[in-house]
Amino acid sequence: MKKLLCLAAALLLFTSVISGCSHSEKSTAKSTSSSHKDGQITLKFIHRWPKEPERSYFASVVKEFEKENPNIHVQTEAVLNDAYKEKIRVLAGTNHPPDIFYSWSGEFADKFVRGGKALDLTPYYEKDKAWSSRLAQSQISPFTFNGKIYGVPLFMDGKTFFYNKNIFHKLHLDPPKSYNQLIEDSKVIKSKGYIPIAFGDKAPWAIAHYIGTLNQRMVPQSVLKKDYNRKTGTFTNPEYVKALEKLKELNPYFNKDVNAMDHEFARQMFNDGKAAMMFLETNEISLVEPDIHFKLGFFDLPGIEGGQGRADIMSGAPEGFMISSKTQHPEAAMKFLEFLTNKKNGQKLVKDAGYLSPVDGALTKDNSTKAMRDAATQVKNSKDMAEWLDSALDIRIVNAYLEGAQMMLNGDMTPEEVMKGVQKAAKSVRELANVK
Repeated sequence: MKKLLCLAAALLLFTSVISGCSHSEKSTAKSTSSSHKDGQITLKFIHRWPKEPERSYFASVVKEFEKENPNIHVQTEAVLNDAYKEKIRVLAGTNHPPDIFYSWSGEFADKFVRGGKALDLTPYYEKDKAWSSRLAQSQISPFTFNGKIYGVPLFMDGKTFFYNKNIFHKLHLDPPKSYNQLIEDSKVIKSKGYIPIAFGDKAPWAIAHYIGTLNQRMVPQSVLKKDYNRKTGTFTNPEYVKALEKLKELNPYFNKDVNAMDHEFARQMFNDGKAAMMFLETNEISLVEPDIHFKLGFFDLPGIEGGQGRADIMSGAPEGFMISSKTQHPEAAMKFLEFLTNKKNGQKLVKDAGYLSPVDGALTKDNSTKAMRDAATQVKNSKDMAEWLDSALDIRIVNAYLEGAQMMLNGDMTPEEVMKGVQKAAKSVRELANVK
């Protein structure tokens, strides 16, 4: 009898716990005591910046938020880039995912949406126009799927060539207006003992930015739209091979051992004046300007003679945060994201971390350089943005592309062989997508 009484008590406790967990925050908004006895709410928050200065930026914002909202505790975890991509995919599929999680836009975010892992934030955008109207619309669109908004952009970013004006002036060179001229300039620069283009591809996301931009220059937009759709992608258009051939043309003008070099190390070579150019993100301006002793210039990756794509599209995309569809505290989670992206913290993001905030009024003469403000205007005013290849495509296609491209730069694969691997991956993705 004693065992039966204990079992009955345990079942009663289990039932009450399950019942309590089934309520959303909306149903407990009047009293948060269902979260903890003391009325405290704990939000699990994960991002991809365990290093400085971003780590301190998020820590200070969390501290200020908790000060203003003493009933909410934000439990933070930070995991670096590629490891983060794997971890969040696993966590999102568990019964206890983070309430708020970082996400790239495009396919990376859409996968969470399709899987029912992300909360529709459209009602919050519509409810608080004073907040949402201050975000650049061009940065919200990449987090919008089927007419609904699923993410909040933290910063905006684009890809462009940074160049050393001193080296160009010394060698009587102008920023290239065409791809052929980029090659010719690189030949001159190399002949004078400089590294033409600094490049570190140890983490292969760096090569994804080249491939994605070259695809935009070479491949017709209608073809890209079809192939970047997981249900219809085939990647059989010959312009994809030509895009890789253009990347291969640049290989002699990169520094040695690109696949063994970290992006940060390559950037330091550029900062030290050893390389004349580097294909960098606009958000890296703050990591370059304070460290250089030369005049800095910018130019877009030029249009390619014979290319069937568009030369007026900037590669890049906003990055931001999504809220788990399983969160018990959607109101508190959204409150934190609105706090994170208010004008004050937008300005703080620019000043402390050097990122270009999508918040209107975030970049000022006091917290940014002219180059940063010009870059922000360029990104905001872009008619179209080509999303990063590694977030625009299914991960299986991405892996085939990047691993193949690395081998191509090592001389172990041809552009045609790389695309055969991509086509095989796309076929697998297409078949699975059309089954569901």
